[in-house]
Amino acid sequence: MATRLKPEQPTLGALVRALRSRNGWTLKEMSLRSGIPVSTLSKVEHDRLTLTYDKLLQLSQRLNVRMSELFAENDTIAEAPVTARRSIGDLDHSVRVNTPNYDYYYLCTELRRKRMIPVITRVRAKSVREFGELVHHSGEEFIYIVSGRIVVHTEFYDPVTLEAGESIYIDSNMGHAYVAAEECDEALVLGVCSSDDEALTSSLMQMHEPLPGHSNLNMDEAPMRVRSLKRPAA
Repeated sequence: MATRLKPEQPTLGALVRALRSRNGWTLKEMSLRSGIPVSTLSKVEHDRLTLTYDKLLQLSQRLNVRMSELFAENDTIAEAPVTARRSIGDLDHSVRVNTPNYDYYYLCTELRRKRMIPVITRVRAKSVREFGELVHHSGEEFIYIVSGRIVVHTEFYDPVTLEAGESIYIDSNMGHAYVAAEECDEALVLGVCSSDDEALTSSLMQMHEPLPGHSNLNMDEAPMRVRSLKRPAA
């Protein structure tokens, strides 16, 4: 049986070069950002020079990377374990939340600590006024229009209308709202929210909570409390 060899431990030069490549910087741009001369960075990348602790700290702080990323420790390059997790989702087994303007169907809810939250949503709101204040939360999200037409409102862009079969990918930290387009009574969309926040599901569910004095999420007349969605306190 073949044995899979462990990858060689990367050098500081390889790590610095990879960091520069990921960000699309030239040596000169990295030098300007870090305050370390181009000649020094070039020698480090070619493993002809190392950096003192003070210079590593400077590099870490100015480029906003963790010090641990600049050290070639075995445990930082270990392969991620295969969890073999899977979940088959359908509407009958979803967690359903009804609001005056939307029906949300949270799929695959038996999996905990997910990095992706799949949601089927029926959109009935016809305007931002009906929706309320734009929502923003951590992470990114992808929306695919299954049927109908929607208008996507975002904090920094003009509204865009999307038809069935079209999609949009956005930074969820940017305020956003989805409403049914003109002459469309209802739209069905598939959304996938992604974040490193393990409490993302709980944060998203806060969006559906009614104002104080309205405890039933299924009430037809309950006004919505729409706000920045934050991670619940531990």
